[in-house]
Amino acid sequence: MRKIVVLSFITLDGVMQAPGGSKEDTSEGFKYGGWSFAYGDETITKAIIKQVSQPFDLLLGRKTYDIWVNYWPKQKGQIGDPFNKCRKYIVSSKDIKLKWDPSTLITGDVVGQLKKLKQEDGPMLQVHGSGKLIQTLLKNDLVDELWLKTYPITLGSGKKLFAEGTIPTAFKLTDSSVSPSGVIIANYKRTGKIKPGAFE
Repeated sequence: MRKIVVLSFITLDGVMQAPGGSKEDTSEGFKYGGWSFAYGDETITKAIIKQVSQPFDLLLGRKTYDIWVNYWPKQKGQIGDPFNKCRKYIVSSKDIKLKWDPSTLITGDVVGQLKKLKQEDGPMLQVHGSGKLIQTLLKNDLVDELWLKTYPITLGSGKKLFAEGTIPTAFKLTDSSVSPSGVIIANYKRTGKIKPGAFE
């Protein structure tokens, strides 16, 4: 059985939109693209390299695919090589021609296909970006782990990681560190239902 791991750069108020560049995603009038740039350091780079140095396939939403297909196929190195080598599963509401090999299109009954994909043998499925897809995954309880990088900044607006797809779920912290720039690098594993209580 494969696990689905969501990797995301987020702000303190949960915004995940366009961390990497001013033109990455300007939808809904978002003006703060590239907000993670000022906090970049070697600790974060090493964490990313570690995360993509293990066997994985990519699971991406259509919009993230459209952004990545114009960048990563031209890159090499410790991050670019794993992205280009792995299989890419692209979720889209429309039938599109994929040009970043090897790639597989997922359309139609997306949730059903993702459930079948999880049941197969194979490496983990890493989800990067893909805000709309993440809401579908969260809503249908398909996320096994969250690998988050939380930046010491608030934006007040923008697409959020935990939005309309969020359901009550408990997670366990499995690894954590803090970069010199104050970014919290934390991995969480899904443990099941929450356990409400009272201090009485």
